[in-house]
Amino acid sequence: MNKMDEDFLKRIRETFRIEAEEHLRILSAGLTELEKKPPEKRAAELIENMYREVHSLKGAARSVDQKEIESVCHPFESLFAALKRKDIVLSPRLFDILLKAIDILTRLLSTDGIVKTPAERQIHKDIINQLKKAAEESPSDTHGKEYPDFSGEPQTEEKVIVSETEKNKVSGVAESYEPAMAKVVRIPVSRLDPLLLQSEELLQTKISFDQRLNELKDVNVRVTGFKAQLSKYSIDVPETAKMIHDEYHEFAGNCLSEMENRLNELQHSIEKDQYTFNRLTNDHLGEVKQILMLPVSSLVESFPSMVRDISHEHNKEVKFNITGMELEVDKRILEDLKDPLLHLIRNSLDHGIGKPHERTEQNKPPSGTINLEFKARGSDMIEIVLSDDGKGIDTENVLKAAVRSGVISAEAAENLNRDEIISLIFKSGVSTSSVITDISGRGLGLSIVSEKVEKLNGKVSVRTEKSKGTSFHILLPVTLATFRGILVKTGEYMFILPSVNVVRVLRTESGEIKTVENHDTISFDKKVIPMADLGNVLGLQEPGNKTTELSSKSSDQICIVVLTSGDDVVAFRVDDVLDERQVLVKNLGKLLTRVKNISGATVLGSGNVVPVLYVPDLIKSSISAQEKVSRPVAAGITPEKSAKILVAEDSVTARALLKNILETAGYQVSTAIDGTDAFTKARMEGFDLIVSDVDMPRMNGFELTAKIRNDRKLSEIPVVLVTALESREDRELGIEVGADAYIVKRSFDQTNLLEIIRRLI
Repeated sequence: MNKMDEDFLKRIRETFRIEAEEHLRILSAGLTELEKKPPEKRAAELIENMYREVHSLKGAARSVDQKEIESVCHPFESLFAALKRKDIVLSPRLFDILLKAIDILTRLLSTDGIVKTPAERQIHKDIINQLKKAAEESPSDTHGKEYPDFSGEPQTEEKVIVSETEKNKVSGVAESYEPAMAKVVRIPVSRLDPLLLQSEELLQTKISFDQRLNELKDVNVRVTGFKAQLSKYSIDVPETAKMIHDEYHEFAGNCLSEMENRLNELQHSIEKDQYTFNRLTNDHLGEVKQILMLPVSSLVESFPSMVRDISHEHNKEVKFNITGMELEVDKRILEDLKDPLLHLIRNSLDHGIGKPHERTEQNKPPSGTINLEFKARGSDMIEIVLSDDGKGIDTENVLKAAVRSGVISAEAAENLNRDEIISLIFKSGVSTSSVITDISGRGLGLSIVSEKVEKLNGKVSVRTEKSKGTSFHILLPVTLATFRGILVKTGEYMFILPSVNVVRVLRTESGEIKTVENHDTISFDKKVIPMADLGNVLGLQEPGNKTTELSSKSSDQICIVVLTSGDDVVAFRVDDVLDERQVLVKNLGKLLTRVKNISGATVLGSGNVVPVLYVPDLIKSSISAQEKVSRPVAAGITPEKSAKILVAEDSVTARALLKNILETAGYQVSTAIDGTDAFTKARMEGFDLIVSDVDMPRMNGFELTAKIRNDRKLSEIPVVLVTALESREDRELGIEVGADAYIVKRSFDQTNLLEIIRRLI
């Protein structure tokens, strides 16, 4: 195959991939709606639409020689044909098969239709057989039986299979089925992103335009003022020079008048041009941004199947509802929003919604409910609310977890109110889970949510009531292009602070600053909050060299900006607050992807480049010294790096691997060949933690854990089970016998293991 043919094949397969993703998206959304048991008429419409989607996908796959995808689509299509004829009915088992088929088609699409391993080949064959068997469960043989085609005319299954020469026909059918598709042009996002950036550059030119006009107005004012002063100015001169003086005075006045008139005309012309340019820029930027605005549905389309899978896996019943999917948001925000929402949903599934028998005992329906709502807030903000009717947040457990993880000291914990305690769930390392599994218990999920939302210039809050439920509220801008910012000055430098993080700007007397435990504080809204010097925090001057006095202001007055991030509030001294303005933020480039305290930069109308400060970093930098609390060490346990660990594993290879990983990390490691050997050694020696396999001779890991928990001497030793057994029943058994963590070898990596051990010791 020559280079031209290869390039053509690459382009045509990319086109197929985009088309196939759309087919699979519609199929997944249709199945999710079907599973909610809509009215019969709507169910029939959904089945008809999905039947057509599978048929179109099959034809498209055949046209680009994607035989593996086509082979799944063929029985998939037959199954929908049987559903259309009502030869078979929908059931939970059938939904499982259909969703599995979509999952396999999605995987095939990601690998260019290539089945890579024997295991994948077997899975591929299994789903085809399941689809065929499900379709054949109808009362009669469906092959060759007549059923309606797209136009409603009777047609045999053989006629529905479209040959290569009939593909134009297929396109025509698709267009008649969904007319809107004919108006859609598919353009790679990689080509649209530069267009958006260029449009945003126009906004920067608009800002510069405004600055130049202001400068022109200033010159005009100065000329007018000078003219007024000249008319008042007169001196005594000799009679011989009086004529020359008067002529010069008249000449200067005329010149100034002419200059004033010209400046006024120029100013008016520029103002008209500015108005036109601003309108065109705003309209153009708005239209380009609309191109990259995507409906929320593109973000959440995979969520229902994820909720379904996790709830089934954990033997829970959950109704998952999504509203507001038609709202459109900047695709850059949607991309960064996916992980936080997934963490919140998993949090509700794991911590919020109980099992049916637990809910029944609380006089609740066996099936829990999770609602995901998207709401417009004005023209430039969107609110996202994720709520559940689960257990609510146990503040006592949160506080214990925060103290245990070292996030807060026991003394400080005693002074927190309920809202402050609840806010601790967003701190890294705080988890109320009693056991660490592959999906929860590490205390990272909600910390990631908070960090991601703050980077998007948004806010996240939580409301909860024990035994009633929990709701998370996220407020975000609809687009990332521009935002409002406060321009401040410290020393000779200027910075932008996002207005969304600014609580208040104020001037106060220097005597209002109080020192508490060697830290500056100030009273604000009837609370004492920490205060720092912005220049010191950014490393612009030596600590203690406070530049709080302004040369043009009284030395008793200082300028303060009160900033917030999450529930943290800190006051910062600055030399001056210049103004609030619209800001176009730019990143710092690939070489500076993460700079502490800085989120980007903007260019002022004067041409000066000004850093945009990242408030969460600023606050952490200013209070980190106050928050550092040494990690509590349990009685009898040596520091982490010299802790003694016992590894119980019957496999020589696995035993050597674990021993090497732990010793490299600095731990003292002993090994045991099975559970019996491990229990004997644990009784004879003192260990700080035990890592054990489950499937071992003589005494397995479950039995070993249970025996340790029942032994008065050993009962407090943390136990981590590392095993290939990944079923829900095995995980639950590990929890029941008292394991502190359960790691599945399939997803095992040494970073995960070391992080868990660090938390437990």
